Amino acid sequence: MGDMGLGTFGVWTFDFESQSAAVVRDSVQELEDLGWRAVWVPEVGGREAFSLAGYLLSATRRMAVANGIAQIWSRDAAAARGASLLLADAYPGRHVLGLGFGGKPRPGVKPLAAMAEYLDALDPADGVRRILAAYGPKMLELSRDRTHGAHTYHVNVAHTAQAREVLGPDAFLGVEHAVLFETDPERARAVAREHLAPYLATPYNLAKFRRLGYTEDDVTGGGSDRLVDDLVFWGDLDTVVDKLRAHVEVGADHVGVQVIGVPAGETAMPHWRALAEALLPAA
Repeated sequence: MGDMGLGTFGVWTFDFESQSAAVVRDSVQELEDLGWRAVWVPEVGGREAFSLAGYLLSATRRMAVANGIAQIWSRDAAAARGASLLLADAYPGRHVLGLGFGGKPRPGVKPLAAMAEYLDALDPADGVRRILAAYGPKMLELSRDRTHGAHTYHVNVAHTAQAREVLGPDAFLGVEHAVLFETDPERARAVAREHLAPYLATPYNLAKFRRLGYTEDDVTGGGSDRLVDDLVFWGDLDTVVDKLRAHVEVGADHVGVQVIGVPAGETAMPHWRALAEALLPAA
């Protein structure tokens, strides 16, 4: 399968969208010291994708930094090409440019065509490792044929198996999955539903969930227990770790673990420490 040098498990976090530069620096350096080989960062109206990636790369020595994802609407392809070429040159083998349609719905714009056109404008970009946010078979095929592979977000284990079939044996498949360290089912599902609420209110996410086989009952009313339990792995450390490994068993090259349920103003670092001990190979 695709080897991007990210390790089997990585950190996927929104935290660096809003924390001070000093806290971000100290946090990512500790993550690297703990043995995490990759950190994934989104672009959702907080920090600009390439400047954040560059800052994280400059603060670390070996860790890979992946955009999950840089939205194609945030900058034209020429700007993305120039920025990604600089990061590839400055930090060889450490930056992964994850691209995606992202953002608000755009009536009349077909995501597949828009992404293909963007890739046309990027080529050639020697030395840049690119992947696409991809869910349906056609976007997965595009990621297989035009980039190093695919990145998925909020999908179940069954989708990972389906994605591997489309991608074939060689393309990279990086899967994000949310986790919550809470053993009480009622409390866990309440926190998970709060996390999932924005995704259950957007047409493209609802379409994704329906393609995954969830019914109208599953995606309404805050989400069924089945949907919540599939998309947010909750429980004690051993339970969460076993569920994360299921993605790898069915074809994921890498799983970016997103810790949710951390109170405002606090850090997920205690959870990253525990996960590092449980998931990462001993030094």
